[in-house]
Amino acid sequence: MHVVADGRAALDRARSSRPDLIVLDVMLPLVDGLDVCRILRAESDVPILLLTARTTEEDMLLGLDLGADDYLTKPYSPRELTARVRALLRRSARSGGAAGSPVLRVGEVELDTARFEVRVAGRPVTLTAKEFSILETLAREPGRVFTRAQIIERVFGFDRDVLERTVDAHVMNLRRKLEADPGRPRLLETVYGRGYRLTDGPDPARS
Repeated sequence: MHVVADGRAALDRARSSRPDLIVLDVMLPLVDGLDVCRILRAESDVPILLLTARTTEEDMLLGLDLGADDYLTKPYSPRELTARVRALLRRSARSGGAAGSPVLRVGEVELDTARFEVRVAGRPVTLTAKEFSILETLAREPGRVFTRAQIIERVFGFDRDVLERTVDAHVMNLRRKLEADPGRPRLLETVYGRGYRLTDGPDPARS
C-alpha cells in the first residue's frame, strides 16, 4: 500500500506502481482529487473510490461522471471503507474473467465484454467500470426489469451498503452517454415502482 499527500504525487505514484485500486480524497493540494480521477480514468480502468465531504447530488454525479467507481462521504467508519474496497477488488477480478459471450447486442447497443468497449448505433461510447457493469447486467437479460437492490447485489456485492440513489446516479450518467435524448430514454427505461430495464428500442436500421 502506498500513501501520498497531494494530487501530483498521486498521479506519479499511480503511473509508476500501477495499483489494483485507488482510494482518492477529493480535497487534495496541488491537484484536486476530481482532476486526478479524470486524468487517471483517461489512462487506466483501475477502480477508483472517492472520499469526499461533499454530499450534494451534483457533487456525487460529477465524481461518477469523471470516472469514479464509487464514493464514500465523510465521516465514515474504517469498517465501511474496508468493505467497499474489498467489493471493488472482487468486482474488478470478476470482470477480468467474465463468463458468457464476449459480445452482447441489444438493439443498437453493443457491448464487447472482453475489450471493455461499447457502441451505440456504431458510435463508440466511453463508460466507467461501474457504468459498464450495470449496462452488462441489464444487457445479459434484455427486457427484464432489475430492481435497484438487484443491481446493487450484482454490481456492488452482497456486503455493500450502497444507497439506491447511487444506482440512479450511474443510470443518469449512462443515459447521457447512450441516449439521443436522455430526458426521454428509449433504451434504458425506468419501470416506475420497480427499477430499470434495457430494451432494443426503435432500431434505425429497420426504419
